[in-house]
Amino acid sequence: MSVSLKATAPPAVALAGEQHGALLKSLSRVLPSGLARRVLDASDADRQRIERDLHDGVQQRLTGLRIRLALAAESFQERGDTDASAALNGFGEEVQQAIEEVRALARGVYPLLLATEGLSAALVSASRCAPEPITVSARGIRRCRPEVESAVYFTCLAAIDNAAKHAGPARVSVWAWDTAQALHFTVSDTGRGFDPNRTPSGTGLSNMHDRIAAVGGTLAVDSRPSHGTWLHGHVPDPWPAEQVRMGTAGLEPATSRV
Repeated sequence: MSVSLKATAPPAVALAGEQHGALLKSLSRVLPSGLARRVLDASDADRQRIERDLHDGVQQRLTGLRIRLALAAESFQERGDTDASAALNGFGEEVQQAIEEVRALARGVYPLLLATEGLSAALVSASRCAPEPITVSARGIRRCRPEVESAVYFTCLAAIDNAAKHAGPARVSVWAWDTAQALHFTVSDTGRGFDPNRTPSGTGLSNMHDRIAAVGGTLAVDSRPSHGTWLHGHVPDPWPAEQVRMGTAGLEPATSRV
């Protein structure tokens, strides 16, 4: 599925990824890798709880207010008070903007789709908020452990954000697929690129490496000036324990594109 929208990317997505990456980097310096991963798992659980609170609490109340304002505006319109109706409709539009901002914040904290439908659906949803056209392709990805899906999702978002900041006008593509042994993902752009041997690794790239390393994976970057940038990662054995027990983790999925 190819998504081409010019909406401004919500800053909450990039900010949440940067904060989570900074936490991961700090923990990896002072804690054993296993303990650092458990701390991050707890952090992800808190992020999911906050996302549910925003969705089920604030967003629902704002939606109810939006409906009541629309009904009141309709009532005033029927009575011929067009000024009051127009004012209420204006208030309703402001409430709708607030709803969209809450949704963007919730996606940045922990997207509901990531928890309920998995990595592929979450990446497609995130691409709709990107400032430039993005192509997202997936191949029947099976559900992975929550910490793996979270790490890959926020790494892909960070790579997309890097492309928006540094690649210039470019096409951005995201691929994700699984094999019997691992989950793989690639984020590429057709932008200006850079020379890895002459360009110091920034905080954003270091955070991406640390995030994937915390779930047992690896990340590689390939770039050349004027030839774009490719970021490829893979996480071996990312399956939930129940999949492994049932023997389904080694099955090759049917191919599909998202």
